Amino acid sequence: MNLLAIETSTEACSVALVHGDEVIVRSEIAPRRHAELVLPMADALLAEAGLGRHALDAIAVGRGPGAFTGVRLGISLAQGMALALDRPVVTVSSLAALALEAPEDEAVILAVIDARMGEIYAASYRRDDNGGLVALDEERVCTAESLVLPKAAAWHVVGTGWATYGAVLGARLTGALLTSDGACFPQAEHVAELAVREFKAGHAQAPELALPVYLRDKVALTLAEQGR
Repeated sequence: MNLLAIETSTEACSVALVHGDEVIVRSEIAPRRHAELVLPMADALLAEAGLGRHALDAIAVGRGPGAFTGVRLGISLAQGMALALDRPVVTVSSLAALALEAPEDEAVILAVIDARMGEIYAASYRRDDNGGLVALDEERVCTAESLVLPKAAAWHVVGTGWATYGAVLGARLTGALLTSDGACFPQAEHVAELAVREFKAGHAQAPELALPVYLRDKVALTLAEQGR
């Protein structure tokens, strides 16, 4: 199959193309430049694979949570391309994509993104026997201090939430910390990996039904809150 995946929910802007058994990727840490980079990245991947856009079977996108503007951009681009090509969209949790940055073993994975305003986006996963993920709790936005995690003997932690709140999060873990990486971001390569599974399972949807997941409605602190 041919599937194009977009991930713009954080500082990382990435696009991946699944072409048969091959996956080719473009990725750049480029805050506030996603809008100018995504389509050229997609065109470069299609050109490298020798494909036209109409050869695509589906468009996949990281649906968030993450930065409001980045999540909106990714969803809008995926919808626009899918509508123009009359193709379905597969939405993938950006936290789940982030979790695939962790080592491949039996330890539980905490995927955690710095949500700003003193909060984090977080979810816990374990790998299944087929290399996929099983969610162990719900995606949520909360403070690092209030995060409640499932019981597990060992943990991997990935994401910018660790870079900001590592000391607090480490105390919330219910088992041994094996690895931690606060410089990881959700990547289109992993969005594509999860999306192929969803597509084959029949979970693609019409473009207009592809919706973002923000987890919160508040974009910024008020002046009074900033003062406190």
